[in-house]
Amino acid sequence: MRHTTAFLLLFLALSGRAAEVPRRPVHTYSIVARDPVTGDLGVAVQSHWFSVGSAVPWAEPGVGAVATQSFTEPSYGSLGLALMKAGKTAPEAMKALLSADADREVRQVAMVDAQGRAAAHTGAKCIQAAGHEVGEGFTVEANLMDRATVWPAMARAFRSAKGDLANRLLAALRAAQAEGGDIRGQQSAAILIVKGKPSGQPWNDRLFDLRVEDHPDPLKELGRLIQLRRAYRLMDEGDGFVTAGKWAEAKASYEAAAKLAPGIWEMPFWQAVALASSGKLTEALPLFKQVFAAEPFWKRLVPRLAEVDQLPKDPALLKAIEAQ
Repeated sequence: MRHTTAFLLLFLALSGRAAEVPRRPVHTYSIVARDPVTGDLGVAVQSHWFSVGSAVPWAEPGVGAVATQSFTEPSYGSLGLALMKAGKTAPEAMKALLSADADREVRQVAMVDAQGRAAAHTGAKCIQAAGHEVGEGFTVEANLMDRATVWPAMARAFRSAKGDLANRLLAALRAAQAEGGDIRGQQSAAILIVKGKPSGQPWNDRLFDLRVEDHPDPLKELGRLIQLRRAYRLMDEGDGFVTAGKWAEAKASYEAAAKLAPGIWEMPFWQAVALASSGKLTEALPLFKQVFAAEPFWKRLVPRLAEVDQLPKDPALLKAIEAQ
């Protein structure tokens, strides 16, 4: 109880300072959710506002996820996560913060905790069409929409979508847009997904942290970035298999990455470097040839890699690579 009181006092102080400076509303649609299989936690959002990803989504591994929009109050993100980390459920954290907020009627906030308990609030003074729906392990919320059918469409899409949490969150955003979306149009979008359990290595616990700051079709661009993120994660996975000497697994990961990101020649280049460095020059040379044909400047990097032991200092090997 003492901790909760301290959080609320801090929230009041922050809200009081924020109230001194008028804010434009971040009208938007978003989804906050927990993956029931992996426990991963995520937020996805789109708005006709610049850099919506810097304000709306919050998440912490093993704790919860928050979206704060309409007249955005960032304290709902930081303190909402702090309360959930201290043992409060998402509904309890939401109730505590709303009770301390004199401007709660202009807020739209959603939270999901690490156990999948969800809560959402749409203030009476949010600009219509505005509303939310709370489901099992997720919430969808929107304000200043073209139609009041937007958030129900998001909920249906999320429930029926297949694949991992990123796929399902993106499906909800696309459903919102197909239903009319923000009455003002589109501008920015973001997705933030963290692991269900912290690993002790925070840099590895953010599975997706992607923003489209300003774009005529932000959801299409967000989808492209999600695919690229998957490709680079597969590259990292392949590198790990190389280190472990698991060549069949490494090859499968590298090939899957290349399929997701055709035309990004850095991927097959580093795959070839890994192969050549591990005595598999026969497999590496065709990859080097493809890369050099598409982007010749990669060939100039080969001797520089040997200088810092990223390739063997073997003149015959380097000559064979550069001949491709």
